[in-house]
Amino acid sequence: MNNHPPELPVPAAGGNADGRSARWQTHREERRRELIKSARRAVHALGSDASMEEIAAAAGTSKSVFYRYFGDKAGLQQAVGEVVLSQMQRKIREAVQGAQTPREGLLAMISAYLQMAETSPNVYSFVTRYAPVDADSTHGPAAISGALGHFFDSIAEMIAAPMRAHLGDGREAVIGYWPTAAIGLVRNAGEQWLSTPDSASKPDQEAMAQQITSWLCVGIAPELSESTVRTNEGH
Repeated sequence: MNNHPPELPVPAAGGNADGRSARWQTHREERRRELIKSARRAVHALGSDASMEEIAAAAGTSKSVFYRYFGDKAGLQQAVGEVVLSQMQRKIREAVQGAQTPREGLLAMISAYLQMAETSPNVYSFVTRYAPVDADSTHGPAAISGALGHFFDSIAEMIAAPMRAHLGDGREAVIGYWPTAAIGLVRNAGEQWLSTPDSASKPDQEAMAQQITSWLCVGIAPELSESTVRTNEGH
């Protein structure tokens, strides 16, 4: 049963049009926020492959309402993504504030990222991958990736700032590439970890965060560093 109030009609021109237009806009914004929350709950429960019809049914409305507000599924992904990724960004920023060293900061950010993604893998998958795009869609992959790209660009800058301070001047060429590479490692390792079925060999969230941090700071095999190899070859 649909418990939502009926959609308001578009205000007519003239008279108190400005007042009606403002109320209409406020209603649309509130309704849009409600639909985004409902879609997020539906995807969390039904999975990232949930159809617009299934999402609408879970929200207690029709899919035509979702199409009216978001255009298509890609538009809904973008809208939900903007909300979810903004929340993740804020949590990651808060997590790093108490860090005393660059490594502690990295661990805090990676832990917050993994924790939020693990809280709802379905929602995370829904907002970080592309939906099939309709022929007349105005929300193509480029539009969907906008919020995602901004999110990871922001996290890359958060990672780079303490590293610049730690390494000092003259290392900008290295720092310029490293944050992007770091984000790629964190995201790909994190998403593979999320999709891996639970087992005795799967690390928990804390262990995975520690492992990714170690890869970023030390590497997978420190004994294979060039200086170490040269030292060993000299003996």
